[in-house]
Amino acid sequence: MATVAETTFRILRARGLTTVFGNPGSNELPFLAHLPEDFTYVLGLHEGAVVSMADGYALATGGPALVNLHAASGTGNAMGGLTNAVYSHSPLVLTAGQQVRSTIGQEVMLANVDAATLPRPLVKWSAEPACATDVPRTIDQAIHTALLPARGPVYVSVPYDDWAAEADPESAHLAGRTVTSGGALTEGQRDELVALLDEAHAPLLVLGPQVDAAGAGHDAVRLAEALRAPVWIAPSASRLPFPTRHPAFRGVLPAAVREIAEAVEGHDLVLVVGAPVFRYHEYVPGRFLPEGTRLVQITEDPKEAARAPVGDAVVADVASTLAHLAHAIAVADRPEPPPLPPFPEPRTLPGAVHPDELFALLREHAPDDALYVVESTSTAASFWAQMDLREPTSYLLPASGGLGFGLPAAVGAQLGRPDRQVIGLIGDGSANYGIAALWTAARHRVPVVVIVLKNGTYGALRRFGALLGTGETPGMDVPGIDFTALARGYGVPARSVAAGADFVVALKAALASDGPSLIEVVTAELDEDGGPR
Repeated sequence: MATVAETTFRILRARGLTTVFGNPGSNELPFLAHLPEDFTYVLGLHEGAVVSMADGYALATGGPALVNLHAASGTGNAMGGLTNAVYSHSPLVLTAGQQVRSTIGQEVMLANVDAATLPRPLVKWSAEPACATDVPRTIDQAIHTALLPARGPVYVSVPYDDWAAEADPESAHLAGRTVTSGGALTEGQRDELVALLDEAHAPLLVLGPQVDAAGAGHDAVRLAEALRAPVWIAPSASRLPFPTRHPAFRGVLPAAVREIAEAVEGHDLVLVVGAPVFRYHEYVPGRFLPEGTRLVQITEDPKEAARAPVGDAVVADVASTLAHLAHAIAVADRPEPPPLPPFPEPRTLPGAVHPDELFALLREHAPDDALYVVESTSTAASFWAQMDLREPTSYLLPASGGLGFGLPAAVGAQLGRPDRQVIGLIGDGSANYGIAALWTAARHRVPVVVIVLKNGTYGALRRFGALLGTGETPGMDVPGIDFTALARGYGVPARSVAAGADFVVALKAALASDGPSLIEVVTAELDEDGGPR
């Protein structure tokens, strides 16, 4: 008779979940004791890093990722990472060990009290099986739920004595099940959208992360070219849905009501595909849209559609919708957008590396298909001005601004995509949140390149301080951190540079390595115009 553990591992294997990201406690040992030889356990030194590594892995591969947490304490440590995973629609399957089933109500040490409630609302679905024999079915339900549109993280708490129990023989059917979704547009919806776009005088496309996640970037390009329409990336997008050097590309929309309205001025139709309407951040109130502008949203997430404050919404599969529109739209009788101007001359700094210069050198010397995981908020303007990103899944950003995503996610993304070079661009403030992931990179010889931009301050906070008029406040600066010493302590070769030429030498050495590397780049605190403060 098969045990609950054996049956569950058959299900996980059938779903491709043979890599486990975790940080174990005593409640998890019975699960790990049964881990089959064809499974890989990726140990992280803190649950926040564990979840972000799994998030990067899932985003880079396009598949689910399995996470094993320790009861309530480990789940609590992981919830900062979950704030990003829920908004990036990452299909993470989180499991957590629970105390022996008969003792939970006594609230003994390490009992996860009301376990299913703890991670809400940061998961799509959460459960603790009612009995041991229901564990395999619950795990199977969790996997399918995570992968069905709109994708998202799920959570299952399992009492640790359940794993050794006998499984229900009927559980053998679970590994062979399939669950698919058919969320395509109806013929009437397709015809209405095509007519709307054909009749628009000045349409505008706003594309979001679901486009990249669906592998629909090429159809997005075809649609933009047929419409002769400019393209913006939705504000705060966690992925890149459109090539940055295409003539139609206009950049990333600002994350403020009034500024978005100003950006879409002059367009009678705004088609938002694969993004919320909108992820505002800076409170700059105003009209949602200019007079005479209509907005239509296409999203796979019914919650995004329902909570939008403006426009009409269609909940549908993004890939098939874009494919249909790209081939059904007649080429518009409008002039083609002019070619983009050359890259601006990168600014330099005395005794440091300006972000302009850093990103220009990356553009020149990094592989064309590099995958960038970015958590350096204050250098975003320089990044978009200097980078040439053309490949699908070439850019990942923390979807909800939760610091600690970038460095671990870069490690996880490189684990998931050994065929692509992953480069983490991490601010020195955010690097400290996930620094322990360097140990995992060293342990598994993950050839990720981590670039820490060191300016000694929380640059994004200083910009917000200027916006809010708060002036100088405590807690803005983080001076005196030697990231090369930290990296070496975790077993990762590291080098500090303060000049562009030295950065190129360090980058070439890192790219030639068969293991992880860290480059600390000394930059400077910049003002709003990009000059030294």
